[in-house]
This record gives sequence, C-alpha cells and structure tokens, in this order.
Amino acid sequence: MKFVVRLHAEITIKSASVRKRHGKVLTNNLRKILAPIHPSIYVKWLWDRIEVAADTDSNDARDAIREALRHTPGISWFAEVIEQPLTTFDDIADLVGEHWNKRLQGKSFAVRVKRQGKHEFNSQQLERYIGGYLLKHSENSRVQLTRPDEEVQLQITNQVVHLIGERIDGLGGFPIPTQETVLSLLSGGFDSGVASYEFIRRGARTHFCFFNLGGDAHEVAVRQIAYFLWKKYSSSHPIKFISVDFAPIVDDILTNVDNGQMGVVLKRQMLRAAARVAHYVKAQALVTGEAIGQVSSQTLSNLRIIDQATPALVLRPLITKDKQEIVDEAKKIGTEPLAKSIPEYCGVISNKPTVKAVPEVIEAEESKLNQDLLEQVVRASNVLSMQDIAEQTENELKMPDTTAELNKQSVIIDIRNDDEIEAAPLNVNAEVIEIPFFKLATKFPELDQSHDYLLYCDQGIMSRMQALLLHENGFTNVSVYKPD
Repeated sequence: MKFVVRLHAEITIKSASVRKRHGKVLTNNLRKILAPIHPSIYVKWLWDRIEVAADTDSNDARDAIREALRHTPGISWFAEVIEQPLTTFDDIADLVGEHWNKRLQGKSFAVRVKRQGKHEFNSQQLERYIGGYLLKHSENSRVQLTRPDEEVQLQITNQVVHLIGERIDGLGGFPIPTQETVLSLLSGGFDSGVASYEFIRRGARTHFCFFNLGGDAHEVAVRQIAYFLWKKYSSSHPIKFISVDFAPIVDDILTNVDNGQMGVVLKRQMLRAAARVAHYVKAQALVTGEAIGQVSSQTLSNLRIIDQATPALVLRPLITKDKQEIVDEAKKIGTEPLAKSIPEYCGVISNKPTVKAVPEVIEAEESKLNQDLLEQVVRASNVLSMQDIAEQTENELKMPDTTAELNKQSVIIDIRNDDEIEAAPLNVNAEVIEIPFFKLATKFPELDQSHDYLLYCDQGIMSRMQALLLHENGFTNVSVYKPD
C-alpha cells in the first residue's frame, strides 16, 4: 500500500530552505511514529509531497497508518494511492469508477492526469475519457474545471497507473519541533487540554506542568490527559510531565492572604513556579487555557497583574473563546471524555474575589507569605517523561487483572461520572456500586474488604490507573472489569 502526504499550505509558501527543513522534520517524525506499525514501512521526502509505503495489504496496518497521518502536525491532507499496470482506457475507467462513482453523485468534479514517460495518448485524451465515464455512472454529477467539489487525480508513470484516492484532512500546522519549546500549565479541565493541543499543532514541543491540589487521584487523571495528548499528537518527541505539590502554597495563602485577593495571589504563585520549571525544560513561554472574563481572576486587569509576577512570556491561545467553543474543540481532539470526569479542585475560593486587583495591595498581601516555600515545592517536583508514563500505561497498568467474567460474588465499582452513567448504564448480572474515580481513594477503604472488586470505566485506562493506585496503597482485592 502507498499514501501520498501533502504539507500544510503555510509550509509550502515559505522559502526553499525553510520548506526543506520542515519537510525533512516531518519525514523524520513520520518514520518514528509509523515504524512500530509494520517493519516494511518506509517514508520518503519528495519536495512537493511525502510518500509513505508498506509491503503489506493488512487492513489493520492501513487503518493504523491513516490514524497516525490524521494526527501528525504539519500535514494538510493525505490519500491512499491505488496502483495497477497500464493497459486500456476501459481498465483505467473501471479502476476510477470503483473508487469514485458513488462519491461523485450530485457533485461537480474535474479529472486531472499527469504523465511521465512515452505513451500513445496525451493527458487530455485520458481526462476526457474518464470524465465521460464518470458522468455516465455518477448520478447528477457534472464536470467543472474551476473549483470543483472533487478532483479525480491520476498519475501515469511509464507503464503504471496511480489513482489518488479520497483526500483525508490532516491537522495542518507545523511539524514538531520546528517552533520553540513551551510549558503548558495543565489542570485537567477542558481549557488547558485544548490550549496544549493548539501549541502541539503549531509545531511547539509542549511539556506539561501540573499543580496538584487534589491528591494522587487528581494527578493520575491529569497524567492520563497528558499521556493522551502526547500519544495521539506528539509521540515523535520526548515530553516531560512535571507535577508540583501546591498544597503547601495553598495553605500558606489561606492562612495569610486577605480573602478577596486569594485568587490573584494563587495565580501569581503558579506563574512564578511555572517559570522556574520552564527554565528547567528550556521552554521559551508558558501556555495557559485562560479565557477573558471566564472567572474573576481572568479579567484584563487581573491578568495584567498576574503576568507581572514573572518576566516569562505567557501565551493564552483561548483568550477570546467561549466556553462552548472550547468544549466542542475538546470533543474534536478527544480530551472531552477525560476532562469532564475531573472535578474542579479550587484550593482557594474567595467570597468576594477582586475583579480589578491593585498592584500595591497584592504585593502587600504577598509579603506575608513564606518566601522560601515556593522554591521548596518546585525543587520537590515529581518529573516524569512521557516514556515513563507510557511504560506505566503499557506495562505496570497491566498488573491489575482484567476480566470480562462475572460471578455471584463479583462487585463492580462504576467509577464514571454521573453523565456517563446516565448516557450508558451498566447492565450486568452483578452488584454495581457507583463511586466517581476522584472519590475512590477515600471511599474504597470504607468498603467491606472481604469482597473482590472490579473497577469499570468506558475506556478501561482510568480503571487500570485507579486499580494500580489502590494496589500501591495495599489493596490487592481489586481488578478491572472490561466487557467483551
């Protein structure tokens, strides 16, 4: 099988040297990403396109290649190339019709033929013949040479016909890491996941910084989102996940800071900590998911004062987005099911939060804080590479047994959120209790430990993570329920 890959339009209009660099980077990224799919896969850079080929007809390999090409930054579109020996116009027309007749119904189209080598016909003759064939066999179709709905592309190379199949859109953007490195402040909600994706798509190596306010269960959930974003969109390069225990900072703020100023002070402390982490990973900017006016700390006045806490560049790709736009984008990229399962962990809640902070007031409140504490929590950060998390997901997370079999003694714990349970109730011949994953660590010790428990979630990943967490805390009577 063979695929043709086209670079994003913004790359093709750059200078020859920049275009070449982006093309070479994308080619190398695809080699890394596609290599595990099949040993015969090769990727070749041909200036105006990239060719991906594999010496196999496996549908699993074909689907895996398509999935990887759809989610690799820098690709405008790609299509599978169908090849057959050059014989007669009728044979070529049958090949084209097999793949295009149904798709052209009710649409305008144009046939484009390019040839290399010597032939007894010219390109226009074959274009007219194929066009006539398609008009006859595709109901309500019409030829339109300028801006057609569909283009049927044929390449004749000596004695081989290459038919370009259906175009599949890629992500666009730039290959990683053609842009400089950034550090994304990942909370696990809709906003920060989408903001991270935006910079991944634009070719920036995006590390993740997580400020833990909700304990181990919270970190496990956010780590899953980071792993998902890396695995799906940026696995060509190593990425770090840095977890900072921010509970001591929150306690310090709650004890010493005026109630109305707490939110702004917390955000300033987070930026100061993130700037220190960014220096460690050599990131040139911080990325947040903040949108103007979404909460009290995100007014322009407050954001200006928050940014003054550090000289680091702070980038907010979602600043003008509505919440629904952000949620819709989270659905599109695949983080929405994960993000909606994570509750808001608000370590600092002001009764009457300021919407227009005064610099002198904020500085006076911050002077009451432990000036050494921030450096201490950053130095104590837990640093994991995405490869570390990948190994945990692929290896350690297999530790809890997984079963599809139930018996009379089976007790299933459904760890999904209420919306997921309502949308797809779990109907099984066994006792089912419902405990959201973020309450499992505290609720599980209260259960009757003479029973064996099976954890259930839609995708199975969170169940394995939570089972592993319980194993690490000494509970061995836990496994994972995964229906057939």
